[in-house]
Amino acid sequence: MDKILEALVSSSHPLNIKRAIVKKVVEAAEKEVTEEQCQALYRLTARLILQGEDTFQQQVGQQVQEAYARFHRDEFARFLSKEFVLGLLQQGYGSLDRRDPAILDFLHGCLRLLLSCPAVLELAPLMQTEVLRMVCERPEAALCAKLAALLTDFPQCVPRDKAAVLFCQQLVRTFAHFQCPVGQEAELRRYVTQVSRVATLLQGIWKVEPATLLPSLQEVFAIISSTDPSFEPSIALASLVQHIPLQMITVLIKSLTTDQNVKDASMTQALSRMIDWLSWPLANHVDTWVIALLKGLAAVQKFTILIDVTLLKIELVFNRLWYPIVRQGALAVLSHMLLSFQHSPEAFHLVVPHVVLLVQSLQTDGLPTSKAFLLQFTELIHCMMYQYSGFPDLYDSILEAIKELPKPSEEKIKFVLNQSAWTSQSNSFASGLLRLTGKSETGKTGLVNLGNTCYMNSIIQTLFMATDFRRNVLSLHLNGSNTLMKKLQLLFAFLAHTQRAAYAPRSFLEASRPPWFTTGSQQDCSEYLRFLLDRLHEEEKTLRALQTAKPKVVSANAEGIGDCAAHSVNDTLSHSHTEPVDAEGDGRTLVERMFGGRLSTSICCLQCHSLSEKEEPFTDLSLAFCPSAPQSTVGPCQGAVNGGSENLEGPVKEAQSVERPAIEPALSLHDLLEYFLAPEILEEENCYFCERCGSLQRAERVMRVVAAPEYLILTLLRFSYDATCHVRRKILDNVGMPLRMCLPVHQHHPSASNTAAVSSSSSSSAAQIDSPESGENLAKKLKPSRREEEEERLTDTGREGGIKGGNSGVHLVPYVLSSVVMHSGMSSESGHYYSYGRNMSGTGVCAAAPAIANSCSKNSETDAGLNNSGQSESFTASQDVVECGGQSSSEWFLFNDSRVTFTNFQSVQNVTSRFPKDTAYVLIYRKQDIGGQPGGTRGTVNSSKFNGEPPLHKDLMDAITKDNKLFLQEQELNARTRALQAASASCSFRPNGSDDNEPPGSCGPSGGGGGGGFNTVSRLVF
Repeated sequence: MDKILEALVSSSHPLNIKRAIVKKVVEAAEKEVTEEQCQALYRLTARLILQGEDTFQQQVGQQVQEAYARFHRDEFARFLSKEFVLGLLQQGYGSLDRRDPAILDFLHGCLRLLLSCPAVLELAPLMQTEVLRMVCERPEAALCAKLAALLTDFPQCVPRDKAAVLFCQQLVRTFAHFQCPVGQEAELRRYVTQVSRVATLLQGIWKVEPATLLPSLQEVFAIISSTDPSFEPSIALASLVQHIPLQMITVLIKSLTTDQNVKDASMTQALSRMIDWLSWPLANHVDTWVIALLKGLAAVQKFTILIDVTLLKIELVFNRLWYPIVRQGALAVLSHMLLSFQHSPEAFHLVVPHVVLLVQSLQTDGLPTSKAFLLQFTELIHCMMYQYSGFPDLYDSILEAIKELPKPSEEKIKFVLNQSAWTSQSNSFASGLLRLTGKSETGKTGLVNLGNTCYMNSIIQTLFMATDFRRNVLSLHLNGSNTLMKKLQLLFAFLAHTQRAAYAPRSFLEASRPPWFTTGSQQDCSEYLRFLLDRLHEEEKTLRALQTAKPKVVSANAEGIGDCAAHSVNDTLSHSHTEPVDAEGDGRTLVERMFGGRLSTSICCLQCHSLSEKEEPFTDLSLAFCPSAPQSTVGPCQGAVNGGSENLEGPVKEAQSVERPAIEPALSLHDLLEYFLAPEILEEENCYFCERCGSLQRAERVMRVVAAPEYLILTLLRFSYDATCHVRRKILDNVGMPLRMCLPVHQHHPSASNTAAVSSSSSSSAAQIDSPESGENLAKKLKPSRREEEEERLTDTGREGGIKGGNSGVHLVPYVLSSVVMHSGMSSESGHYYSYGRNMSGTGVCAAAPAIANSCSKNSETDAGLNNSGQSESFTASQDVVECGGQSSSEWFLFNDSRVTFTNFQSVQNVTSRFPKDTAYVLIYRKQDIGGQPGGTRGTVNSSKFNGEPPLHKDLMDAITKDNKLFLQEQELNARTRALQAASASCSFRPNGSDDNEPPGSCGPSGGGGGGGFNTVSRLVF
């Protein structure tokens, strides 16, 4: 039979005749055939299948073999002996090489014919050994795919136990040697199919024998982390990623990133090659693993690797966005790389030139998924342009291309950026130790206490939270100048954009500290605030004068502001070009426009009713406590100076037991403001010298606000001098702080009958009345304590005679609380300062502002004279007004030196009732913009209004970028040092105490860390 068949297939007979005869041969398989005939036929069919000259011969061989093996299985099993199989796998067949895929195809077909036959089990050990040898020879993808198909159908042939581990490792190595064909699409598709089939085999082995998974993954990492320049692993390894269980991400990434044996160069190579895997089609979860590794490296603060890889691969990742099959994963990686790379615009600017073309392509390609993808992509671009504003030449074309697409809100952008930074607290891979080095979850930056500098830190944070002031400062063009305003601008830029959890303002401290302040000692924050604003105001005035004058008069004009200011101004004029701060052309400085108001003081002689008026500017109002009100103060000799430390020691601690009023707060802010603006009778030793009468006379003094500032600064005069102990005692009364208030502002126009008797003067300095002495004397006037009926009659007479005639009307200007500086302690020379602040928009418009205005207007109509008992209502809006920017619509923050945490307005109001020594000291209210209100004022000043944070100037961006890089290097070095010491040292941490257990102003481990006790890492130059 074999002779006939062999002659037939090689004859020249027509094909149809050949097929008919072959059919007869196949049908004859059902009949009894001798052993010799079967073996001869099997040898012939094997030769036809493996070496057939054409497809017909190969098909004939398969048909005859299948028919005779079905009816004569035992004979076929003896044919497929171990010797025959071993010879095929080790020597090949005739002219066929042993690595020819046809060999495995033939064996696969033979084994299928013996399915469920014991012969397969007898061949299994041989096959296990041979397949292991085969993968060690690094076969090509086509042969591996054939082997994978065979092993998938016959898992008995897969190596077991230790051999299985070795087999998987060698198969992973084989993946690394696959070569992608450079040809037509059909070839690429075939190659991808082959690789996927082998990857599926590995997945099956991992499921059956889980012990093989980890060694396989270790082999993958060893391959991709290799720094051998002569070998580049195949991108086909990407096909394995989709088969790795996602639940292993955390464990594997943590193991990799904390392994001290993994060198930086190896990790950089591994990450770079994983990013290359994004080009592999149909590979799921590659982006998930890449992002996980990026986060893991950030968690252990290996920022050098992240920076190098990001700059090296960011353009490649961006280019993957052009291919729909890998687009979504590439966008996820691109988003993480860009959003986390927040210390410098360098990475974003590498892809900026390609953005417009991609947007245009997505808008016109017609794919159903392109529209949703475009929305995600443009949201990313908006976030990056917000983070690195100040490059209109780069961004104009992008804004034009995406102008029709929705833009995310500023709040969403800030949230995304805060959650994405390398130092973000949201990094799930960060350990407890490492989390302490990153920025707090608030996204705000603390200020390092440089040795009893909490007085400065609290003031700087309140000024930074004054949105309009901050934005105006950051928008100034002060390139190259050495002025105090420039240093403040740089400090604000760092607070807004640094990646440090806390910034050390050493340079600003040296420039802004008053000359009489002792280094390292506690100081009065209110005094520091006045000095700072006055310095900024005088510096700007002098700079304007010098810019308009000739150079030769520089030194003469600069003498008016002191040596240090004159030096900085001269240096500024010599080395830079500084634009004037005055954006409105009204001659006012930035301090005047933001904090400046005007106060009118009227004195009416009660004998002749002549009126003397004096109008002065102010930057804050110092509010005294009424002497008749119950006050809780430190005992006669408590609160003594303790060396300036912010930590309370000795007898000061005993002052915590001071009894407090049963009902708190006993006073409210509008009580103090009412007392400040209330008429005062000058009599006895305080009699007024009347020029008309020519003698000392009883008189009435009234102070009125005639121009409201944009930001109203109120200082509560809690410290009074005790001549017995020679210290300034502290008044501990709890003062209620309203979220909203209204300030009565008088529209003053002197009448003709009184013009001759009025002597008005105006100070040239915006802070003149706010010096420590004048401010205190201005506010601490004595309330009339006797002869009330006579005084009431004389007061009414005085108003009718002159003061009332000078008033053309009073309007109440609404304000909303912006920030509060708290003092924790018993005297001005000791204790600790911290502050509360809130996020506020830059427009000054409040949703509840109309309701506030209506309340103010109603109270204004009821009492414009400010002498009725109902006056207190004029300072606060009614309680049924919806909170504007309260707990629901705005966030409150607690700034305690280096520590910044979230809080709420209720905590701000209740802090003194919980911690008696923690009292409000300086409050800043922001004026509200009431549309259509008579006499209403804008929240900001024309060109000084911004819809968002202004773009940073190049010199500021460069300084921040440089420091951010330095910070990342410091963090990385510290992390490595801690890792090396981890085996020999252990650390224990005390959790932060809640507000119910420890006051926010404490100087303990969870507080602000006063007293100059702080640890800073020396800056290292790489």
